[in-house]
Amino acid sequence: MVMGCPEVPVQISIVIYLAHRLERAGWDVTVAGTNAPIKLLRAADPEKYYVKKSVDLDWIIQEIVEKRMDFDACFAFMHSDAGMAYGATFSAISRAKHYAVVFGRNAEALGESIEYPAEKIVAVATHNPGPLMRKIDKVVI
Repeated sequence: MVMGCPEVPVQISIVIYLAHRLERAGWDVTVAGTNAPIKLLRAADPEKYYVKKSVDLDWIIQEIVEKRMDFDACFAFMHSDAGMAYGATFSAISRAKHYAVVFGRNAEALGESIEYPAEKIVAVATHNPGPLMRKIDKVVI
């Protein structure tokens, strides 16, 4: 999973939710992000009950580019163009099946502007994770 800017509150709860669901289904989950979302994730899950592995975003990009690791699936969380750029980056460097998890007030417009190959999970959600949880459950689990 790739976390974008943590400006929209729903992101951390959805990352934890999806990580938990994927791990229960037998997946080995790694969550990548810049410093701010990783700190928020660790504060929300200090015992690493839901998210066992979290890593620096730039480090994981380098590992994939240098072919030292890759993943079967990549969920890129985004609510802005910057998040979409990270999704496009992973689409270009990784063999994973790509999912664009798009949320925030402008989720529908942002989702429509995604031009790289990805399954789109789009919900207008900022504080309430319910709409995004339901969409994730329909697509992923």
